[in-house]
Amino acid sequence: MKEKLTIVKVGGAVVEDELQLSQLLRDFSAIEGRKVLVHGGGRKATKMAERLGIETQMVNGRRITDAAMLEVVSMVYGGLVNKNLVARLQANGVNALGLTGADADAIRSHKRSPLVVDGSPVDYGFVGDVDRADGQMLSRLIEAGITPVMAPLTHDGEGHILNTNADTIASETAKALAPFYDVTLIFSFEKKGVLSNPDDDDSVIPAITHADFERYKADGTISGGMLPKIENALSAVDAGVSRVIITLATAIDGQHGTVITKREPPI
Repeated sequence: MKEKLTIVKVGGAVVEDELQLSQLLRDFSAIEGRKVLVHGGGRKATKMAERLGIETQMVNGRRITDAAMLEVVSMVYGGLVNKNLVARLQANGVNALGLTGADADAIRSHKRSPLVVDGSPVDYGFVGDVDRADGQMLSRLIEAGITPVMAPLTHDGEGHILNTNADTIASETAKALAPFYDVTLIFSFEKKGVLSNPDDDDSVIPAITHADFERYKADGTISGGMLPKIENALSAVDAGVSRVIITLATAIDGQHGTVITKREPPI
């Protein structure tokens, strides 16, 4: 039987909220057994870019990354946010190690080609789409008692850092570790789960399958930044991750939120 591994992804809004972040780090530190933390930091990057006079552009919940924005996200994600989380986990008794995709060749990607969005071509700039994550290397770190803290940056193997969606980092890390562990992936953010009504924080959809997602996407129930989150969750369960849960940052016990499942649940 595989050992259990919990991967928690914390979003940028939670990173910005000291109360939620402190609670999440305490809860994460209390998780028994093997674990990985993946973080975003988009709001900090947006604020830093604004201070530097750099415009932020988003399309379908994903950041367009030109050369100037790449410098900002590299500093914020790989430095400020990552090392702050590592230091705070150390204070909570977790032997954490901060990693970007370039460190130990953890996650390699390629520069995204321009895509057609709503009928118009969009060049995302220095954004990376993942080719592979090294689950074997990560598992060796984990078995050595180290908790990886993954920043949303990858590399192309040719000397270039690429900005990569943090949910994608979490999903690809989970898929890479699924052959070695019984993986539960938890996407934690500022809501209780995926909501059927964005104005009602209690309208949590308990479970979502592929068919549900297509229906919710078509009728507009799910839109914006939640689209890539659920796409990554479905990709993970399709690739052997046991469970994916989308939940409140202060409820990462696996008992709350929206469960993303591969098949329709039994009646």
